[in-house]
Amino acid sequence: MIALRLVRLIEAHSVEIAREIVHRIQTSPRTSDLRAIPELELQVQAEEFLQDLGKWTSAQPNVQVEVRYRELGARRAMQGVSSADACWALVLTKEYLCEFLRKRGFVRGPAELYGEMELLWLLDQFFNAALCSLMEGYALAREAPSGERREREVNLAEWVP
Repeated sequence: MIALRLVRLIEAHSVEIAREIVHRIQTSPRTSDLRAIPELELQVQAEEFLQDLGKWTSAQPNVQVEVRYRELGARRAMQGVSSADACWALVLTKEYLCEFLRKRGFVRGPAELYGEMELLWLLDQFFNAALCSLMEGYALAREAPSGERREREVNLAEWVP
């Protein structure tokens, strides 16, 4: 229950958090390729992710995470963003969420500490799945000849290993 309260805290501050994540992505030397992506696109994607955080961090395997991040990996590959920069964007996102929780989590005792640890574990599981799926999307985009990329992009949602 405490982990859910922390998720709701993040969701309630999604615009503010997304703005900071986008700022960090746009100013980090490790994510310079992402500066070519419109700020509004990055902001909307970050807000959507944060608003769906409860769904993404559910304890059950989430095929939607795999599909969404495969699609994002393929899209970033077609936009000319290096896979390293895309990975670092996920790392920066995770780092800021952990920092936000440390500052605003209001840990008062053992139960709250356990709730925060549980959420951090769920976030870790999510980011591991997102990172692997992102790289699968890059691999799929790389495999497709340029003429087939549009068709392959449409069919990514159907591809489940």
